[in-house]
Amino acid sequence: MDNMNLNKHISGQFNTELEAVRNNVLAMGGLVEQQLSDALVAIHDQDHDLARRIVETDLQVNNMEISIDEECTRIIAKRQPTASDLRLILMISKTVTDLERMGDVADKLARMVLNNKGSQAPLVSIENMGRQAIKMLHDALDAFARMDVEAAIQLYHDDDKIDRQYESIIRELMTYMMEDPRTIPQVLEVLWAARSIERIGDRCQHISDYIIYCVKGKDVRHTKISDVDSL
Repeated sequence: MDNMNLNKHISGQFNTELEAVRNNVLAMGGLVEQQLSDALVAIHDQDHDLARRIVETDLQVNNMEISIDEECTRIIAKRQPTASDLRLILMISKTVTDLERMGDVADKLARMVLNNKGSQAPLVSIENMGRQAIKMLHDALDAFARMDVEAAIQLYHDDDKIDRQYESIIRELMTYMMEDPRTIPQVLEVLWAARSIERIGDRCQHISDYIIYCVKGKDVRHTKISDVDSL
């Protein structure tokens, strides 16, 4: 952490508490990143055993979200933080919500594998888009760890790449449905999976918003990329 000067006026114990909760966020993010990576492998290999492990681990992700949120509430009640300290706590609370939702995506992708009794691979490969989304999550966590505004801004451009790939997958799936209506149930399933992965990019962009807000004190939600680039 570059410490954002972690407020020289705060007590050493307060600083330790903030660092601890930040580290817990990174641990949760690392677990979600692994879950998503495993989910892509499970889909590619139609690995039901791996899919079951992903579903089981989702409970751990959920518990981490609750634990971190409770710690944020405790810090606010005990320390009554202001200015950048308060922004940091709010940022952490929002970040873990997005991470938990990304964990839900991994869980649902795993359940898609488990429900696929015929062990049939998806009509269209979503692995490349999935890998891009996982890299984006990794970069978002890295930007979070360093409170790096420039890296956070780059995430906006990375999300555009995922959006374009999602649009390409939609066009390919539409072709399948038009050529053979019998594929519609499969297409809808893959379309849902692709949309869920695309949302990971959106949630990583949310984390970039939080980083910019925490460091700059500026709310950039719903802001054009060109305006964010000029920060």
